[in-house]
Amino acid sequence: MASTDPPKMTVHLIALGANLAVSRAANARKIACVARLLTFGAQCVTMSHLYSTPAWPPSSGPDFVNAVLALRLPLTPEAMLARLHRLERWAGRVRGARWGARVLDLDLLASGALVRPTPAGQRAWAALDAQRQAARAPDTLILPHPRLADRGFVLIPLCDVAPDWRHPLTGRTARAMRDALPAQARREIRRLATPL
Repeated sequence: MASTDPPKMTVHLIALGANLAVSRAANARKIACVARLLTFGAQCVTMSHLYSTPAWPPSSGPDFVNAVLALRLPLTPEAMLARLHRLERWAGRVRGARWGARVLDLDLLASGALVRPTPAGQRAWAALDAQRQAARAPDTLILPHPRLADRGFVLIPLCDVAPDWRHPLTGRTARAMRDALPAQARREIRRLATPL
């Protein structure tokens, strides 16, 4: 029997990125606008600084503007992901080439300490090598985001808002994952002068 209880307040960690506007400043304005749209009805909202980050994979497009938003909302991860996809469509995103340039990219990094679909399923996606990651897209929600620990453009802004957040399977904090990144990868990510 389905529960009729309202969803509990959950802290959702969301990565925001854009690299297809006419300028870095326009991408930054877009991120700020979308962040404000996401905060409606939320509590305990925290936004990272904005960062200029190289496109990934290398040479796949212009530099991104990236940020991370932490917000508390009474939404399930599935409802949060649906909200993110609606905002991407509103901004004009058309899903095409995997890891291509994007008018807007919103990723649900984590919802509290939830693991989806299962611990084994999450670990399997996280363990895929880069070639298989590029060729396969999951058909189900994977939480925490399976490539979170490898991506400086996520970990550096995540440490602005939740440095002590712990991966529910590995136990590593966001700060520890960030500090484990290669020094060159950390140097390539530059904080923009204008915070939100």
